[in-house]
Parts: sequence; C-alpha cells; structure tokens
Amino acid sequence: MNEELTIYERLQQFVLFQGMSRNELLQLAGNTRFGFQKMQEGKTVVREGEACQQLYFMVSGEVAVTSMGTDHSYRMVEYFSAPWMFEPEALFGMSPRYRHTVSTHTDVHFITLTKDEVLRLLDDFLIFRLNLLNLMATVAQRHAQRRWLRSARTLEEQIIRFFVDHSVYPAGRKELYILMQQLANEVGTTRLRVSQQLGILQQQGHLQLFRGRIVIPALEHLLMK
Repeated sequence: MNEELTIYERLQQFVLFQGMSRNELLQLAGNTRFGFQKMQEGKTVVREGEACQQLYFMVSGEVAVTSMGTDHSYRMVEYFSAPWMFEPEALFGMSPRYRHTVSTHTDVHFITLTKDEVLRLLDDFLIFRLNLLNLMATVAQRHAQRRWLRSARTLEEQIIRFFVDHSVYPAGRKELYILMQQLANEVGTTRLRVSQQLGILQQQGHLQLFRGRIVIPALEHLLMK
C-alpha cells in the first residue's frame, strides 16, 4: 500500500492523471505495470528518430532536450526540470518516433509506461482518455496557430521568432549552437546585421554570445520585450 501511495502522489503531478479521484489513482497504481529508471548525469535517454514505445514521466532531476536542423547545421538545446513528460504525441500517429534527443543533465528518476499499458488505461479510465485527447488537441492547435502569427517586422523580432520556432517550449534556458552566417541565412539578412542585433540583445542582458553558441537564460524575457 505504501508503494501504491508513493506512485499515486507522483502521478498527481502530471496532466494525464489530473482530475482522477484518489480511489481511481490508487486503483490505477495498484493494477498498472509501471517501470522505474534511475539514470546518472550525462546519459542518453532517447534519440531523435527512435521508435517511441513508452511514456517517460520525469519525477526528479533535469534533462537536456536537443532539437536538430534537418541538415544538422544547427541545434537547439533546452533544459527541463521535473515534473515533466516528454513527447506523448510521439506514441501514436503516422510516425511514432521521437523528434528530439533527450539526455540527463543531472541524476534523474523516471516512471515509465509502455504503449500496451497506455492503451489499457485508455480503455479503463475515461479521465485518462480525455486528458490524452486534450493534450494531443493542444499540441495540434498550437502548431496551427503558429502559421497565422503576425509576420516579424524588425530584425529583432525575426531573431526572437527564430528562437521560439525552434524551441520545444517558449520559456526557460536555451542554448542555440549555430554559426552567425547560418543564422543570417535563416532570417534572410547579412551576417553583420545579425551580429549587431545580437550584440544589442547581449548588452540588454537577454542573451550571451560565444563562438558558435548563443545562450538565452530565459526565453520568456525576450518575448516580453
């Protein structure tokens, strides 16, 4: 019973289990085959392109999520702390594969659920089914809304839009590994203009420039400019 209660308390942190009663969660915890993983800092959890066979619920620690350009000429690294669940939408659809590489930034604990267990929970618990549908719908709606955003009118807006469009989540610490000329090509201007604009943003304290790397301590601060 103590083990079930511990799982129950941890599951309450995640959106898929919100709205479920205590009895439902205790029933779920007692009848579901959960996996438990502890991974040390610096280990790869999943790689981009791998088949998604289970859900990962991070209950402690921090991970780094890497998104790669299609030609591998640049990449974005983002940091997420527990509680966090990554890429639930990758479990289904026409391409059930991970779109990002996830590695541990600190020691991390995961609870995992296989796809078979997820399908069983979808059959057994209406709230779980509705939560997953709402989550998938939210992901689809956010992608649809992005296409109708007002066009960036200044170079600063173009650069910030590039940061946002290449992020999993538009907040928190980001590290963009990209050459200045590549970024200039992506936003359709010259290397000099991009360098000057990034220099201004650095002076304002919104980012830090290194050779081939841009560190953004808090992307949400850039969005509020």
